[in-house]
Amino acid sequence: MSLNRRDLLKTSPALLTACASLPPTVPAGLVAGEQRAWEVGGERCWVWLPPGYAQRSARWPLVVFLHGSGERGTDLEKVKVHGPPKLVAQGAAWPCILVSPQLEDGARWNPDRLHALLLALQAQLHVDRQRCTATGLSLGGYGVWHWATAYPRDLAAIAPVCGYGDPARVAALRQVPVRAYHGDQDTVVRLAPHVACIEALRAAGGSATLTIYPGVGHDSWTPAYNDPGLLPWLLAQQQT
Repeated sequence: MSLNRRDLLKTSPALLTACASLPPTVPAGLVAGEQRAWEVGGERCWVWLPPGYAQRSARWPLVVFLHGSGERGTDLEKVKVHGPPKLVAQGAAWPCILVSPQLEDGARWNPDRLHALLLALQAQLHVDRQRCTATGLSLGGYGVWHWATAYPRDLAAIAPVCGYGDPARVAALRQVPVRAYHGDQDTVVRLAPHVACIEALRAAGGSATLTIYPGVGHDSWTPAYNDPGLLPWLLAQQQT
């Protein structure tokens, strides 16, 4: 027996709910449980989808990693030399979506560009919009500070490593928790400006911690990304 228009209208909400609860499909070019090169929103990235990506209907938390100045260019392999994409390449099975874009030679991380990338990721991947976080080292540390300052509703939390923002503007992200890292012997990116950002954010009512590694220079990313508490902390953050 065929349904008339009134019956279709009555059943449409239920049909829509059923469709919305279906597990996602893996986009062409990506493989669940593997880190693959992909272009999204005009950006070349490494994208890791967790092994269970297509087996559950619940949306996944997203971590965006911003590399340092030495990894800029056209060779995407360079992005995997440090931080989360390196760990995943070595076999770490992160229980989230991890996206690691690459800058062109001479470019710096631009908040508007990162905002556009996030919107593209949310449109094309099964992303939990309340659980999007970012981390980055050196130039990428600057990047996450400035992104969160310009678009505080984009991110549930940030974890900048040996980078800092503008202390005069960080009050804008007082609703964004910060877990920062720095070496006290860093002569490339000095510790003092990072301390100033943390103190300014706390003074504005924000939540921020700064782990300082004694005797460590610019390579504070090695101990930072081996911190067993970092990933659980990132995944626990959620916008309200």
